[in-house]
Amino acid sequence: MENLESLLEQHPFVKGLRKEHVRLLAGCASNARFDDGKFIFRENQEAENFYILREGKVALEIYAPDRGPIVIDTLGAGDILGWSWLIPPYHWKFDARVIEGTRVLMLDGKCLRKKCEADHDLGYELLKRFASILEQRLEATRIQLLDIYGITT
Repeated sequence: MENLESLLEQHPFVKGLRKEHVRLLAGCASNARFDDGKFIFRENQEAENFYILREGKVALEIYAPDRGPIVIDTLGAGDILGWSWLIPPYHWKFDARVIEGTRVLMLDGKCLRKKCEADHDLGYELLKRFASILEQRLEATRIQLLDIYGITT
């Protein structure tokens, strides 16, 4: 049976982190499972965790009153879900709905924020990695908006 530290070490998001930083991450990690159709989180709820998807599929959605839910992106095994735990006021910006049974490594955001405050090198490394994820989500949103409004480039 693999422990949380070794599972984290295998993930590209964690690759290159110092061993002591991986250990700090593992101290905030746990395994979780979500069934089809369940929401991992909802827009405007307090953002308490982030997730490393081990298997399954999750739709990132926004709700439009005249259209209903709009899928912005679909995430699968290996993807990172959730960055709002890192940025005040720590509330989700999207809904995350499971579309295929999902197993994750769940990392406690409050625990990580405390560790980042105590170890600024860890905080900087995580911020750089999440900046890349933010860019990917913004690009996915841009593409979705172009599709919704029928804009061609």
